[in-house]
Amino acid sequence: MIIRILGLDPGLRNTGWSILEKDGPKIRFIAAGVLHSNEKHTLPERLVELHQGVLKIIADYQPDEAAIEEIFVNMNPNSTLKLGQARAAVMLAPAIKGLSVGEYTPNQIKKMIVGTGHADKAQVDMMVRSLLKTVPEKIPPDASDAIGIALCHLFMHKRDII
Repeated sequence: MIIRILGLDPGLRNTGWSILEKDGPKIRFIAAGVLHSNEKHTLPERLVELHQGVLKIIADYQPDEAAIEEIFVNMNPNSTLKLGQARAAVMLAPAIKGLSVGEYTPNQIKKMIVGTGHADKAQVDMMVRSLLKTVPEKIPPDASDAIGIALCHLFMHKRDII
């Protein structure tokens, strides 16, 4: 049975996304990219841009499930709130389409992909490329993170993966 996973790394400026496909024990990279919101627009307009972008990805790639990174609290409460709003706008799209949405902390994702919960972005990117040989060389960091989120989702559900 083939399963398509949509990985989402939410952010108000940049939201990374990825599509992976699991066919039996094999995982294939299908696509990845970054959605950008226009910083000149109001917050509600930017949230709509992100939401509509995820809806388009769902329409284009028809994933079966989604996975999203949980919010982390940073030093600036205003930034944390905006990130939470962006995350909600992004997470709402697959939920509206009836997809189950797995939520994973940054530490869970890093531990599952790299083996340590305190890995940096470069280590996650290196492991993503090691696990999926067909990931393009010049993929943006947010897209690479989204691939890691989708991989974490697959690994957490122990779906006969080699």
